[in-house]
Amino acid sequence: MLNLDPRLYATPQTFFDERERIFSRTWQLIGPVSALADPGQYVATEIAGLKIFVLRGRDGTLRGFRNVCRHRGARLLEEGTGRSGPIRCPYHNWAYGDDGALLNAPWFGEDPAFRKEDWPLEAISVREWRGLLFAAIAPDSDLEAQLGALVAELAHEPIETYQPVREERLVFNANWKIYTDNFVEGYHIPGVHPSFFAAIDFEEFKTTSHDGFVRMTAPPRGNLFYRGKWLWAWPNWTLSLFEGGMNTSRINPLDHHNTELIYNFYFADPTRHAEIEDTVARNLAVVREDFEICIETHKNYATNAYSAGPLSPRHEAGVAYFQNRLKETLGLS
Repeated sequence: MLNLDPRLYATPQTFFDERERIFSRTWQLIGPVSALADPGQYVATEIAGLKIFVLRGRDGTLRGFRNVCRHRGARLLEEGTGRSGPIRCPYHNWAYGDDGALLNAPWFGEDPAFRKEDWPLEAISVREWRGLLFAAIAPDSDLEAQLGALVAELAHEPIETYQPVREERLVFNANWKIYTDNFVEGYHIPGVHPSFFAAIDFEEFKTTSHDGFVRMTAPPRGNLFYRGKWLWAWPNWTLSLFEGGMNTSRINPLDHHNTELIYNFYFADPTRHAEIEDTVARNLAVVREDFEICIETHKNYATNAYSAGPLSPRHEAGVAYFQNRLKETLGLS
């Protein structure tokens, strides 16, 4: 199998197609559901540039909405987490309830055709799965169908018992698919991650693809903070395990040549501060080692300096799985 056509990584039109056919229609990992434990708490974020927020209503129900005022399209809530009573647009002071209903349109004037009940916020789908919060703008399937075999893969891992401790956001100048291609293979480890390479038995590194996810494993040797198992799930999130915890990430495209990684770190014992700081720092150091190779690869794709090469059947089965899913979803031959 050949690598994807490099033009699919470097053109705005492909990004627009992906936003419509992938990111608008799949379940996206938002973070720990415990961030919305109390009524009034919310998290606002973007999915490939599409603004959304999820909140816990006064009745205890989780709800999600487009973060877009129905009047003139202003952003309602600043990205991040917080608390809110009525949701008030900062532009013209339209106010919405936590069920999305328009409560007030002040100083709007008399218009007999205007009815507040005709202008609620646009709702999106929200689900909780094992302590993780997912949202979907217009899902093509239910969450469990998208997760596929990952449900059984994690059945015996106590992931919902881990407590969220830290969120980190990293931005770099390369297409999200270049980073995904990189994540779902270990072929690059000897060249890009020398310390990581020394801490695993690379000859036993295995990559396998399954319904909905890619698994990578390698026996640790020495003082490796990972447990030797890394998972990527369609279309753009990851979960890596270490002793006493895990991390997740969402690979969020900002546009066709900029990507944001949203990492969340979870621990069984959040009071072990020194150990947590060390694990987070070492983990992020490995992640950052990938940025330069992704950035320079993107430049070669964007300048037509590269034509698609072959994929390794031993080490790049995950790349082939991801790219095949992508082509099928986008309707590419």
